[in-house]
Amino acid sequence: MAMSRSHRHLSRVLTGALAALLAVPTAVLGGVSPAAADTTGFRGVNWARLGDNFHGGPLVLHGLSSSDSYATVVAKANAIYTGFQNNLGANTVRLPINTYTVGTSWWNAYTGAIDAATAKGLKVVLSYWDDGVAASGGRIVNTTAFNTMWNTVVARYGTNALVYFEPMNEPGGHSAADWANVVNDWLNARPSIPRNRVFVSGAGLNTDIRSMCADRRLDGTLVSLHHYTFFSGAKTYDQWVTFLRDAIGSCAARTVMDEFGAPMDTGLNYHDASSTDNFVRYFRATADVLRELRIGSIYWPGLGGKVTAGQGDDWYAMQKLHGSGTNLTLSTPNASGLNRLRHAWGLGDGGVPPDEISLLRNVGTGQCLDLPGATTANVQVQVYPCNNTAAQRWTLTAGGQITALAGQRCLDAYNRGTSNGTVVGTYACNGGDNQRWTVGGDGTIRGAQSGLCLDVNTSTSKVQLWACWGGDNQKWQVQKQ
Repeated sequence: MAMSRSHRHLSRVLTGALAALLAVPTAVLGGVSPAAADTTGFRGVNWARLGDNFHGGPLVLHGLSSSDSYATVVAKANAIYTGFQNNLGANTVRLPINTYTVGTSWWNAYTGAIDAATAKGLKVVLSYWDDGVAASGGRIVNTTAFNTMWNTVVARYGTNALVYFEPMNEPGGHSAADWANVVNDWLNARPSIPRNRVFVSGAGLNTDIRSMCADRRLDGTLVSLHHYTFFSGAKTYDQWVTFLRDAIGSCAARTVMDEFGAPMDTGLNYHDASSTDNFVRYFRATADVLRELRIGSIYWPGLGGKVTAGQGDDWYAMQKLHGSGTNLTLSTPNASGLNRLRHAWGLGDGGVPPDEISLLRNVGTGQCLDLPGATTANVQVQVYPCNNTAAQRWTLTAGGQITALAGQRCLDAYNRGTSNGTVVGTYACNGGDNQRWTVGGDGTIRGAQSGLCLDVNTSTSKVQLWACWGGDNQKWQVQKQ
């Protein structure tokens, strides 16, 4: 059931109290056939007005001022986009429009935010937000105002291949059939716009994309999905995976999730696979499904958004704004949240791409890192002649973990040891620093907590931690499978 705008925003605040009661399962994604096509070219964030984009007035994005000139908007936007690119690895920004913004005096300046993005090679998704004029209560009520706005936008950006158009964000006042008719009319009125540059919002709160996919009149368009915890309550990791897969159905090849988010201000550890926190389960499951199905995504929000009580911005914000005037910089409030977002995007940190299954071949012995018997019990790892079995297939994650058995076990320095001879084995993943590793360009694999190297005792073939000294028994070759 579609929620009212006020209900939706209130729900976002209230759901901070939700926590799942069930234990975290060890099951992870598996057996999913790759989509026939993918949308991973979209790695983005929303840049929003502070206070959210449902606004009966000009949309002045966080960091901008209503008195800014076009040149000032360009300068500020350049600083913010540099932060999005350097801090996050983003290549897409989603920007809001409304009738108070387009074709007005503010439009002359606001276009600087669009132009600065495309000048940097960023994709831009322009989405209309309910402003009480062209739409009210999630329903188009003034088609003349709606079409006039869009005609102005398309006249300026219709030939720019980096600009995409989303006729309306969260059309919750329309039935699925009615909304499909609105979109069909929008497309027919603008036949020069390639369909693969049009985002068709899911019916309701961008949640029902399957109806849009099934409507043959809309073939060739992208569909945009929104996914939040407050849409459906608390779930286990497995339940979140199932819920999202069901929402996507057979539409993966056309889907971009252009809103999803979780708290980045509260110290949650999104690396923790054993967490019982609903947000952690949701965000981890979402990132895994997006990556597995090769679905592009645009996080809500990168900057701006609803002001959370007691602070100056949205608690979901992936970036924090610093500075004044055009001297603006961004910072990341939650590194684990960023890593999960980059995981969803298929990006890695450091020299090794995340979540690629690999053999780890020891240079000194020529043998591979091996989990004896491919057991889920806690056991010291070893090297063994390479055979590419499940016991030797390791996943290097964006969070620095090295996992086995499809994520069921993590490579672990036992008892958080930091001395020579510390046993290295497998253990349930818990997000500890003793389960984080850095694969160096020199072939070493170093413990994040100890700084010691993954070392083979050549007398026993067992693996341990030892002070790094450059020996071949401490050098490893990552062989992707």
